[in-house]
Amino acid sequence: MKKNLILLLAIITLINISCKEEKKVATEPTQMQNVMAVHDEVMPKMSEIGKLITSLKPMADSTETGLQYRETINELKNANKSMMDWMQGFGDKFDSDEVLSGKALSPEKQNLLDIEEEKIKEVANLMNSSIAKAEALLKK
Repeated sequence: MKKNLILLLAIITLINISCKEEKKVATEPTQMQNVMAVHDEVMPKMSEIGKLITSLKPMADSTETGLQYRETINELKNANKSMMDWMQGFGDKFDSDEVLSGKALSPEKQNLLDIEEEKIKEVANLMNSSIAKAEALLKK
């Protein structure tokens, strides 16, 4: 009887420990969370783009040297516009429950998310490269 009780307690303890271990396992971020992480990373850079445009404008004259400043300003403006366009399009395609609460996506919405993930990565690259170009130009 004592052996059975010890065995039963050992089994219960093992089950209890294994259940607790499952809770400790970190879950992978969802695709939606990854998309929003890229957005959240580059969104603050929009104000940096505005500051860079302001800094470049005085040098963007009609000379040949001024041309590179005008081109860089246009790249910054295009990067800013691409972010605004992406946010508008994304907001039109997904509701807040899908974005914030992890609501399950239909197959059609999943396909849209795949496309939007690629788009936000392109936007991030455009923003980062235009900022880097502008900063390099200002250091000259």
